[in-house]
Amino acid sequence: MRPKNPARFAKSGKGFTLIEVMIALLVFGLIATASAEVASQYISSYERIRDKTFAGWLADNRMNEIRLDKNLPGISENSKDKDYGPHRWQVTTKVIATAEPKMRRVEVEVARYRDGSSKSYPVHTLSAFVGQK
Repeated sequence: MRPKNPARFAKSGKGFTLIEVMIALLVFGLIATASAEVASQYISSYERIRDKTFAGWLADNRMNEIRLDKNLPGISENSKDKDYGPHRWQVTTKVIATAEPKMRRVEVEVARYRDGSSKSYPVHTLSAFVGQK
């Protein structure tokens, strides 16, 4: 026995049409792309803040070493490599003369080495004046 109206049974089937599925996939793709971009920016921001924090600590430590020294530092420039946190850092200290002979300007620049590279990029600079006690 054949149904009287076969089109009526075809339309009453449950499910989505192809265009509905395509639109749903498009919406999902846009949401996934936006979410991935936000996550990427969050990770990049976290790494930048972490590097700035570590570099600030290293610069503060170096400046405090100079301040705790009993003698006025001589005019010089030197660099030392340090392992701190998950990375290798270059700490450069410049001691510069001032108009006052019993004072020095001290600049500490902290740079981070890129993974597997011998080239560093600056992350933080700290300047201060140190005087003879």
